[in-house]
Amino acid sequence: MELFRNNLIKIEVEKSEIPWLKIFTIDNIKEFSQCNLETKNEIWKYLDIIEKEMISYFKPEKINIASFGNYVPHVHFHIMARFKEDSYFPEPMWGKKQRDANLDLPSFEKFYENIKKRF
Repeated sequence: MELFRNNLIKIEVEKSEIPWLKIFTIDNIKEFSQCNLETKNEIWKYLDIIEKEMISYFKPEKINIASFGNYVPHVHFHIMARFKEDSYFPEPMWGKKQRDANLDLPSFEKFYENIKKRF
């Protein structure tokens, strides 16, 4: 689901047991170092908003930010709120499952509504 788009970036929801958003460049750029300064600043601006809003709303143990472009060679960042009770913690979400999740989190939909107002 797409939450936001402008001429430089788009922000999408990754369906998951945890809050997980992704920022993509609109232009098909392979590496972050190939982005112009305006695009880099736009990515950092929204990454900062997302991280702060996730911390405030969900009160996670940690925020994980990742940029893996091996399967999708397009600049994008994953921003994930992590919890001791999620299925993979302390492993990355792509790691070895540690347990069945035992999460009681506030509404994701309400979070999406709130954060769209900040965008």
